[in-house]
Amino acid sequence: MELLLICGVALLASGLTLFSGFGLGTILMPVFALFFPVPVAVAMTAIVHLANNLFKIGLVGRDANWRIVARFGLPAALAAIAGAGLLLLFADMPAFARYELAGQLHEITPVKAVIGVLIAGFALLELWPRFAKLSISPTWLPVGGLLSGFFGGLSGNQGALRSAFLIKAGLSKDAYVGTGAACTVLVDSVRLAVYGAAFHTGGWQMLRGDSAVLVLAATLSAFLGVYLGKRLLKKVTLRFIELTVAGMMLLIGAGLAGGLI
Repeated sequence: MELLLICGVALLASGLTLFSGFGLGTILMPVFALFFPVPVAVAMTAIVHLANNLFKIGLVGRDANWRIVARFGLPAALAAIAGAGLLLLFADMPAFARYELAGQLHEITPVKAVIGVLIAGFALLELWPRFAKLSISPTWLPVGGLLSGFFGGLSGNQGALRSAFLIKAGLSKDAYVGTGAACTVLVDSVRLAVYGAAFHTGGWQMLRGDSAVLVLAATLSAFLGVYLGKRLLKKVTLRFIELTVAGMMLLIGAGLAGGLI
């Protein structure tokens, strides 16, 4: 059951987010969190996210604007260190509220509350019409990289801010996808290194055996989602995808913050 659920979500989210530039990690992480502790779920999602963006680079990497990658992606990678460190700090804090619903005990922990609020906040931002029309000068790309990288390291929510800055950078559709994928690879590589340093004493044992199979299956499903999404490029509108992903994010964020997930 968990294999089908995780693979199905990875395929759907990957296809949707090929164009929106965000949402795969945001949607997939809570599904992993149904079966694993949140910090481990974030790390597992980061592996899928990184592999998926490496696959994207193989498809459209030749169209990436490497000057923009340097101006946006490098600051993002540095800021991801701080965000990932803060995630690990929240992960060590105990639950601050518990309640029973339908005969099941639910806990509201600092790490779930923070990530849930962030996910819901970014969803509301995407649903806000003025944000969709916001024009941010390319001059602010390094600042956008810092913000995107920090939130990417903390919760995986790097894509919405990244899209807000890159979509105004005068890139073609293919260059936009390729540049975003390259920036994401930088952030994911750095945050995985931080998570790995924290988990080296034994946490990574949760990624062995059946858990490793889940990560591999989710990665392959995400690859398929990218392939299918690329074929549908001319059949869907960017705004429709953004609103669909934002709606999913809002539900997931509320579920996490409320301890339901």
